Amino acid sequence: MRIGVLGTGTIATAVVHGLAGDGHAITVSERSAANARALAAAYPDVSVAANQAVLDQSDIIILGLMAEQAVEILGALTFRDGQQVITLMAGATLEEVDSMVAPARAVAIMMPFPSIAQGGSAIMMQGDTDLIAALFGARNRIFAVRDAAEMSDYLCAQAVLSPVTRMVHDAAGWLGERVSDPEQGEAFLRALVSSSLADTDCASLIAALNTPGGYNQRLRLHMEDTGMGESLRAGLDHLETGA
Repeated sequence: MRIGVLGTGTIATAVVHGLAGDGHAITVSERSAANARALAAAYPDVSVAANQAVLDQSDIIILGLMAEQAVEILGALTFRDGQQVITLMAGATLEEVDSMVAPARAVAIMMPFPSIAQGGSAIMMQGDTDLIAALFGARNRIFAVRDAAEMSDYLCAQAVLSPVTRMVHDAAGWLGERVSDPEQGEAFLRALVSSSLADTDCASLIAALNTPGGYNQRLRLHMEDTGMGESLRAGLDHLETGA
């Protein structure tokens, strides 16, 4: 496929890493010039061009722009009929992006994570599931949502990644003060959490870790007693309402 990428920030750059080497011709924009140059230097199938040239050379466009900048940037560009647009912008619905890129069509909104660069990432998306699966499905797991409202709910819930990571970070810090190899301690905790949740649903894992008097049960009950669950739900409710 001939793929153009507008914007080369952290997520868009990870997306290009995840696509490069799959036989596509990829053109990235000059925005975030250092990232663009590094991608072109790393992959023979990646080139750099000005924004309009990216569109002119591509049939599929991936928008890695900030939503608040998109109207101005896209308004200065000319799309053509038949182009398919995939947006990575969390702040604009698929329908809003469609109006920005006419006569091209916004066919999918996709919310990847940095791990898409290596594969094995979860990808939330709405729209053309077949296209997203063709581009990313071989090495990642696609989670298709029904509509914009459901995408909004997923966006709120995915924010649990940061506090979970903070908990692992803090536990690793506690462990690192007590063991001979702090880096190994953190690596162990990261592997423990990711592997345990990869193929086991949460309810089953909680039950399996609920041995009476066991370390896992005792720490979970302590954190629940301090209001961990209520605090999480309150935070998600604030995200949902925009409070």
